Amino acid sequence: MQKNTPPRSTIQLTRRGRIALVATGAVVVGTAVAVPLLTLGTEKDSRPTTLAVPEGWRASQVYAAVDKALALPAGSTKKSLDKAVLKLPNEAEGNPEGYLFPATYPLQEKGTPDKLLALMVDTANDKFNGAPIAAGAQRNAMNVYQAVTIASIVQAEAATRADMGKVARVIFNRLERGMPLQMDSTLNYALNRSTLRTTESDTRIDSPYNSYQRMGLPPTPIDNPGEEAMRAAVNPPPGDWLYFVTVRPGDTRFTADYQEHQRNVAEYNAQKKKSGAQAAG
Repeated sequence: MQKNTPPRSTIQLTRRGRIALVATGAVVVGTAVAVPLLTLGTEKDSRPTTLAVPEGWRASQVYAAVDKALALPAGSTKKSLDKAVLKLPNEAEGNPEGYLFPATYPLQEKGTPDKLLALMVDTANDKFNGAPIAAGAQRNAMNVYQAVTIASIVQAEAATRADMGKVARVIFNRLERGMPLQMDSTLNYALNRSTLRTTESDTRIDSPYNSYQRMGLPPTPIDNPGEEAMRAAVNPPPGDWLYFVTVRPGDTRFTADYQEHQRNVAEYNAQKKKSGAQAAG
């Protein structure tokens, strides 16, 4: 996290969006690609009948789950993107990240990866392009793709559903001040990992997802957000928060004061050190 804040400036959201958020010790999506498939039938007919896509999964996790559900070689679903007909916004440039909507999908007997991905994207469009999401995005001077990108960050950073609105408000407050994003979840996406440990060298990687080095939104969503994260992204509650840190489970502290935030971070680090010592003992 950088200590010096750039001069206050007027920022207008564009495709790349100029948006900022600081979060130290935030909770992010796990890397394990679990495939929660509902299996029905006899032992002889144990083919899964549905595929559940959890909130916050990255596209890479969805691809792996579809491969497993359809009993395909690893990498088949990703390769199917070349022939898939996906109704994505122009800003996505063919990348479905953010639009593989979290839900439970039926697996047809002769289903194919491209058809299953198309169903996920169609579901996302139904959710995102109608009221209140589209109207909320417009009200906040954003397009829907930017709202999905913000929601993906909220999904990754919020420790609880109750925190989602506050995290979204931090985004908008920092946007107004022209502050850099400086968020670990975007670095994790760039490095294809999920961790709470970010090093100084991590913050110097050359990537459009490095929000420590680059202003604004990442070029795409960083996961596939659910409805609550989307609602938070277009209708955050009022507040002056600029910083937040999850000190311990169930205790996420939001503040507008940097010195108070530093004290909260120090308490988080002390808790982490204490937990590590107890685990070692």
